[in-house]
Amino acid sequence: MPDGERANGSWSRASLMSLFDRERGVLDRRVLSDESLYRLELERIFARGWNFMCHESQLPNTGDYLVNYIGEDQVIVVRDESGRINVLLNTCRHRGNALCRAEQGRAKSFVCTYHGWNYGLDGRLIGVPGLKTYYRDDLDLERHGLVKAAQVDSHLGFVFATMAADAPPLSDYLGDVGLAGLGMVGAFGEVEVIDGIQKNVIDCNWKIAVDNLFDWYHVTYSHASANSSGFTEIARFLQPNQQMVMLGEYGHAISGPAMPKARQDQIDGLSDEQRVEMAKTLPGNIVRIRPKAAAGLMGAEGVRSLGHPNIFPNLWITLGGLQMCLRLPRGPSSTELWWYTVVPKNASPEFRRQAIRFCNHAFGPAGLFEQDDGENWSQSTRAARGVSSGAIGHHLGMGVGRDRVTVSATGERFIETCINEHAQRWLYRSWTEWMAARDWAELRANHSPAPTAAV
Repeated sequence: MPDGERANGSWSRASLMSLFDRERGVLDRRVLSDESLYRLELERIFARGWNFMCHESQLPNTGDYLVNYIGEDQVIVVRDESGRINVLLNTCRHRGNALCRAEQGRAKSFVCTYHGWNYGLDGRLIGVPGLKTYYRDDLDLERHGLVKAAQVDSHLGFVFATMAADAPPLSDYLGDVGLAGLGMVGAFGEVEVIDGIQKNVIDCNWKIAVDNLFDWYHVTYSHASANSSGFTEIARFLQPNQQMVMLGEYGHAISGPAMPKARQDQIDGLSDEQRVEMAKTLPGNIVRIRPKAAAGLMGAEGVRSLGHPNIFPNLWITLGGLQMCLRLPRGPSSTELWWYTVVPKNASPEFRRQAIRFCNHAFGPAGLFEQDDGENWSQSTRAARGVSSGAIGHHLGMGVGRDRVTVSATGERFIETCINEHAQRWLYRSWTEWMAARDWAELRANHSPAPTAAV
């Protein structure tokens, strides 16, 4: 970068776009370490995008709430008296104190422990000590309610929020690929989130944790210990030469193994009852063959995916929809991971028990896979902070220009290939476009449409 192009942490559009060479697949390591870039992505990605907040099953009753984050802004997600779910900044309008200290609970209202300002479940300011005596009735309560997310919406019970009033509707934002990703979780009908979100912090940049979910190249090497322990047989699900990638607008993507088309055609001819019986013959006690209705949620091609969706920026779906993970930014070199276990509402007690056990042992703080991954991510992030090591680019060129997008008769776009880095390149390409756009109008006008030719 020429001297003077970045001054006082201010990045030009050209300098932001230059951080990822999309032709060669080379990423500037400052993307993983620079404090000014981190502050900018909190503003231009998290505060502007649609962020996953919760599943409706986590807030079944009036007053039920939980605390989540939009970037580093802490928010209260609460169901009010009308049944509506509100997303409110967890900061008192008086002096900024946090209203909720507990991660979740049930409340009739939110009272600030500093001066006693009292807010309703919809964020309205409903009580101020000394309003007549000290304020002399000179405080407009309507103007001092809690700040609300500009938009809140849901799909299949998954609640998202954005602070941007000009953001597109959630369904438009998700597009075919985002909807297919959430459809993977809802493929077996109505679901619920198991109580107890597992949370841990890893010393890595949040984007490394995201791009790794698309990476099936590392599985044989990084997770050899999980394989040798007998916990799982990696070769059974890896399928290195049967990979499918789906790239969606605004950065959503799905990548990983896929059901061969001929095999899916056989399954399509089976009834739901026959699919259940087939699943019983497969290795493992929680293997699921998706029912007929899944194609309506994921698409005729998307339903073949056995890989990993990411809803941009940071919601990962894994284990065929049994687990989801938020990668929450905590600075350029720190990420907080939140792990959710999700099961069908009508699941048998035995399936629930086995699913919870498997999820706990696969990913999360005690998971065999995530412990391996975390060490790699931490070391990669640390190297990005060095003067000499930071000057070396990350190489993401596997398969660049070697594959083509197939467009189905129904309009689905997918790439059938071997292990690759198409989704990782799509992530960083989209990231630069988000970062370079000053507002949603500019992002709409300049973001890359889902590709239809060579990738």
